[in-house]
Amino acid sequence: MNYAYWFANIPGLSNCAKISIHEKVGNAQDIYFLSEKQMENLQLLAKEIQAVRAAQKTDMEEAYAKMCESGISFVSLEDASYPKRLRHIANPPYGLYVKGCLPQGETVAIVGARMCSEYGRTVARELGRMLAARGVGVVSGMARGIDAAGHQGALDVGGISCAVLGCGVDVCYPKSSRALYEEILERGSVVSEYPPGTQPIPGYFPQRNRIISGLVRAVVVVEAKQRSGSDR
Repeated sequence: MNYAYWFANIPGLSNCAKISIHEKVGNAQDIYFLSEKQMENLQLLAKEIQAVRAAQKTDMEEAYAKMCESGISFVSLEDASYPKRLRHIANPPYGLYVKGCLPQGETVAIVGARMCSEYGRTVARELGRMLAARGVGVVSGMARGIDAAGHQGALDVGGISCAVLGCGVDVCYPKSSRALYEEILERGSVVSEYPPGTQPIPGYFPQRNRIISGLVRAVVVVEAKQRSGSDR
C-alpha cells in the first residue's frame, strides 16, 4: 500500500495536523501501525487519534490504483521528487497530486487580476514568452486574466508551464479554460494539494497561492487590486 497516499487522505485532519504528526513519527508507514497508546505518548490530540484510528481500518489500495490509472501521480514530503523549495515554506502541503511532469530547473510565477486590462494581459503574455524562450518554466493558477496570459505566453514559444489549482487536478476550472488546461498538460503539469474530484470553493484559492510561491524562484505580479489574492 502507498502509506503516504493513505495518510494524505485521512478525513478530519488538516494539513497542519498531518505535518505535525509526520514530524513526530517520521513516515506514513509507521503512522499506519501506531497503537492508540503510542499516539497518546506522542501527545496527539484526541480528535487526531480518533481520525487516525478510524483510517487504519480503511483500505486505500483500490483508490490509489484507479488514480494512477487515470494518469495522476502523488508526491509526498517523503519522496525525493517533492519540490525542494516547497519544503521550506510555512505549512508545506504534505502531498501533491500531479498530472503531467513537475517542472525541472528554474521557474517564475506570473500572477495577477482576473479582471485585468488589455495592457496587463499583453504584458503577462509577453513576459511568459520571454521567460520560456530562456528556458524558464512559468507557474500560475490558470485563472482568467493575468494567470491565463502568463501560461499562454510560455506555451506560445514551446515552453513549459505549470498550473496550480484550487481544486482537483482532474477538474478544469474555470471550465472556459479547457483548451489552455489541455495545452498545459501537453508540455507541463497541473498540480494540486486537493484529491482528484475536489470541486473549487473560494477558500481553496488563497491556500494554493502558497504552493505557487513555493515552486518558484520569483513571483511577478503584473496587475492586481489592493487586498487581492495576489498579495497574500
